Amino acid sequence: MDMASATKNIAIFVPAVAVKAESRIGKTLGLKSMDAPSLIRAVTAGLSWSAVKKFLGATGLTQQELAHYLDIPERTFARRREAGAFDRRESEQLLRLAEIWDAALELFDGDAARTHSWLTSKRRLSFGGARAIDYVKNEFGAREVRALIGRLEDGVIS
Repeated sequence: MDMASATKNIAIFVPAVAVKAESRIGKTLGLKSMDAPSLIRAVTAGLSWSAVKKFLGATGLTQQELAHYLDIPERTFARRREAGAFDRRESEQLLRLAEIWDAALELFDGDAARTHSWLTSKRRLSFGGARAIDYVKNEFGAREVRALIGRLEDGVIS
């Protein structure tokens, strides 16, 4: 058998995790392009207010709650709404929160009410009495929340 005919039967491997990660974040924010370079460009340019509204609609959070979870003063949040976009830092925070929301939503089989409850309820064991959503305010805390979601998906009691 020659090399040309041997390679015809080889399937291309696409990791399922990479596909899921791409589709999750963009969908919650209403973005058309969901690959990493597009997300990086969107964050650098500043996410539009329509992405914020899409996220609010998907999560059921109020604007005041979102401002609090993103650690943005309400007055600044109102100015961003008027301007029609977040700045780079705020966009990065929203993207991180959207990623965590979508991972938790997947954990709870698409149940937004359970996802909201899990993220906003105090976790005695996992986060020392804090809420998961409060941990997402910085990257280190977000990694802890992602790790917990991963353990729960794998059936590890945490």
